[in-house]
Amino acid sequence: MKYLDEYRDPVLARKLLAELRAAATRPWAIMETCGGQTHTLVRQGIDELLPSGMRMIHGPGCPVCVTPLATIDKAVALAARPDVIFTSYGDMLRVPGTAGDLLGVKARGGDVRVVYTPLDAVAIARDNPDREVVFFAVGFETTAPANAMAVLHAAVTGVVNFSVLVSHVLVPPAITAILDAPDNQVQAFLAAGHVCAVMGWTEYEPIAQRYGVPIVVTGFEPLDLLEGIVLAVRQLETGRATVENQYARAVRRGGNTAAQDAVRQVFRVTERTWRGIGPIPASGLALTPAFAAYDAEERFPGGETHAVEHPDCIAGQILRGTAAPTDCSAYGTRCTPLSPLGAPMVSAEGTCAAFHHAGRRRSTVEVPR
Repeated sequence: MKYLDEYRDPVLARKLLAELRAAATRPWAIMETCGGQTHTLVRQGIDELLPSGMRMIHGPGCPVCVTPLATIDKAVALAARPDVIFTSYGDMLRVPGTAGDLLGVKARGGDVRVVYTPLDAVAIARDNPDREVVFFAVGFETTAPANAMAVLHAAVTGVVNFSVLVSHVLVPPAITAILDAPDNQVQAFLAAGHVCAVMGWTEYEPIAQRYGVPIVVTGFEPLDLLEGIVLAVRQLETGRATVENQYARAVRRGGNTAAQDAVRQVFRVTERTWRGIGPIPASGLALTPAFAAYDAEERFPGGETHAVEHPDCIAGQILRGTAAPTDCSAYGTRCTPLSPLGAPMVSAEGTCAAFHHAGRRRSTVEVPR
């Protein structure tokens, strides 16, 4: 584990914190855009070690959390069909829909299976030609290449009983939506290193220029994030607004062009609704017409779903960064990882789960509804 230890060195961490305190002359608000980054910041207490007044705003960086409630309901309905084998990554099974979750369907006898890659789902379809196999294709740009390859593999090998329920979302349009919001407080961003490993950072450059916000691509270890915060603050203090790459060991400006080609072949950009946020133009992926036969929503058409969030859940405010989990009246009492009201409490990358696992206590001041 020596390699990881190098990015968790407490001596270097203290040096970076000293650099940060020396560089910052005023409070700044920086948003990280990945749930993995959030968990490191909260678990290691980095957000509580920042200079006085400086704060991290935890953004909508959890793909499980921003999957629309209506899409969860569609997944639950599909999984309950006797002719369907529903496949998904494990972190989607306990995300609550309007009337239950995928784990509940499995408990009632539905054929819901956890897979580790979408190609596993294609193999299940090949081995069960008399059943329809649906894969829940959720995630940011990071998981899109593998899901695209699964569709391509099914098409090439003639697996016709395989389809995907797509809920892919894209990071740059979400950043733009946050910056355009009238209540925006974010002054700089830490971009997710794994997203940029696929897509590069060219899409972030016009955002930094247009809005005058620094964007720093970072990794996920404590020193990655501390160095990213230092780089962002140095830009803010000097009035610069560019894209910098802290995660040079894994990310290049152009990204992974082979992965991008696969995504462009299978998917097209579309408007996508984000749970707790609402519709964001050009912020998602959908299958191209050439691969419409593999679209679960086309294969299993249904009526329009009108889903309503639990009235006690403020997940939307948390995902937009305008409230913290500890501002929620249900946090830690009526909403826990074992009994979640919203996706941010159940997901492995959710902000509420990060706070709860770190033992953060609820604030005494209620947020207005």
